[in-house]
Amino acid sequence: LLAAFGVGDLAPRMFGTLSTGERKRVLAARALMTDPELLLLDEPAAGLDLGGRESLVRTLGRLAKDPATPVTVLVTHHVEEIPPGYTHVALLREGGVVAAGPIGETLTSQNLTRTFGLPLVVEQRGERFTARSLSLD
Repeated sequence: LLAAFGVGDLAPRMFGTLSTGERKRVLAARALMTDPELLLLDEPAAGLDLGGRESLVRTLGRLAKDPATPVTVLVTHHVEEIPPGYTHVALLREGGVVAAGPIGETLTSQNLTRTFGLPLVVEQRGERFTARSLSLD
């Protein structure tokens, strides 16, 4: 599992000597070791640089396409962190559900604008999403 997350060479190292990105990937691999029915990832890319984030997103995308991977719930505030292969989203605001359903139908500019309370544009390229604010002038 460590190799699947790109950190197989870190096995002999002490956890405390790992970088933030390395720790996050080791912890994700550790969570899968017990063969869980559900994997909950709470902002796994927080604190990662762009390279670390993209490496993690690629790994999670590969896992999402593997039928042996458990159902995975990913919590994020950044649509750019949603890996390819994830099929559904739930957009939450103030403890309530703004929208939920298949990702292509639900992750829209209108729904994200309602979720964050400011005008946003969502764009999809392949299986990845980006969001940006509209000019507030």
